Amino acid sequence: MMTLKDILSSLSLTASQENGVFACEVDRDTLASIATTLVEGHKLPLSLLYGTDDRADTGTFGVHVLFAHDAEHAWIRLSARVPENDPRYPSLTRTIMAAHWYERLLQDQFGVVAQEHPDPRRLIHHENIPEGTHPLRKDFAWNTKLEHANVPYPMHHVEGEGIYEIPVGPIHAGIIEPGHFRFNVAGERIITLEGKLFFTHKGVEKLLEGKTANEALPFVERVSGDAAASHALAFAQAVESISDVQVPDRAKMLRVVLTELERITMHLHDLSNIAGMGTGFTLIAAQGFRIKERLVRLSDRVVGNRFWRGAILPGGMAFDLSDDQLNDIQTTLDSVVKETLNLVECGRYSDGLRERLETTGVLRSDVAVAYSAVGLPARASGIARDVRVHHPYAAYDALPITAAIRDKGDVYARWRLRSVEIEVSHDLIRKAINSMTPGPVSVPCHAKSGHGVGAVESWRGEIVTVVRFRDGVIDRAVVRDPSFVNWALFGEIGPGNIVPDFPLCNKSLNLSYSGTDM
Repeated sequence: MMTLKDILSSLSLTASQENGVFACEVDRDTLASIATTLVEGHKLPLSLLYGTDDRADTGTFGVHVLFAHDAEHAWIRLSARVPENDPRYPSLTRTIMAAHWYERLLQDQFGVVAQEHPDPRRLIHHENIPEGTHPLRKDFAWNTKLEHANVPYPMHHVEGEGIYEIPVGPIHAGIIEPGHFRFNVAGERIITLEGKLFFTHKGVEKLLEGKTANEALPFVERVSGDAAASHALAFAQAVESISDVQVPDRAKMLRVVLTELERITMHLHDLSNIAGMGTGFTLIAAQGFRIKERLVRLSDRVVGNRFWRGAILPGGMAFDLSDDQLNDIQTTLDSVVKETLNLVECGRYSDGLRERLETTGVLRSDVAVAYSAVGLPARASGIARDVRVHHPYAAYDALPITAAIRDKGDVYARWRLRSVEIEVSHDLIRKAINSMTPGPVSVPCHAKSGHGVGAVESWRGEIVTVVRFRDGVIDRAVVRDPSFVNWALFGEIGPGNIVPDFPLCNKSLNLSYSGTDM
């Protein structure tokens, strides 16, 4: 891979470095071609595309595209301005599939149009939101009462003899959030699978505007409750990059401990849910959820709630952990991980279970690359990307790891990789606790003005959080949960499978509706 400096030089780009990001201003007409060269020519993953309303300053909207340069642990941001009276630019999706949802979101939230986008349907403001409503424009008030609209969403259809549709959701039999899935099938074989989400849009990014970092933190932690610690950490790091503070070493180690505990908790949940609830192997479900309960009770003992929430904040940690609490973590984990791995071995030697999981829901490596898939689903398809490795944060530079991967890309690969990552996390926590020395766990952190990026490898995958502060309060915040990236993978891993295997595909990704629908 070329160095970042050589890449910028080859594209005649001038970059200003701001808080670890190489920011380049480009013309809106060349944005797509330059982005395509970065993705196709230099193999840089597109990590985020977002908009800003800068009309008060420049009379324009901003279109910003963030790329990861993993070899140098760096970020490249391309920014283009589109005028208020002509808010459009050539679509990136025509050549970069990973941009597809981002550009539809940009159109909904800002009214900035990606010209010649192959699927320009509204993404989040479908059916019940009036057309022409753009809530992230600065002149839209957060408490605006909208008229009810009734604009049918044009789902895709397949026609032909023997082909029929199966609608599933948005209301489901369990306690999961609303999401609609439309199957076009021939017999039980899935031909196409399309998802429609965004039924409970919360307006989080709008609500964050005008808030201080500490006022915003509770909203960020609740973007997706099962990844509260990871989201808090990504937000904290973005704020800290603007504030130019040095987080104490003990706080960095504690951050590793908590986010890895969160990873183990949710990987254990998924191991139980996929093999137990997904196939009817009730032994794994019953025992797995029993073991998981020990971890959420550990969370309650350590941080005062069951979701690893309320401990991480800009500047470090809200509180220290005592030696007794750290010993409690180690003792509990030693027992939990041993039981979990025994349970996984039980599943590994079940022909019935492996028959259901192997060759089901295959995510090909080239598809994962095209969509810039993140997290464990990408690594189970041979993509060796992990923010802990490629953009080290907290104390990971002192606790080096190697990204664990598989190459089959099926449900079984994703299931087995979770158990491997549990072992890695267990080892990381043990090393972090043993490496910890007494000291402060926080420093004052007051963001004034600036643009910062925070990235965290949550248990679900790469979280990217961007914040722009102005005069001590948030002017723009972008919180990108990994689910937003990976939901589209259903349309790729579903076809070719039979309908009863869709729940296995679903559970093997375990994506957040809430984290997507902000």
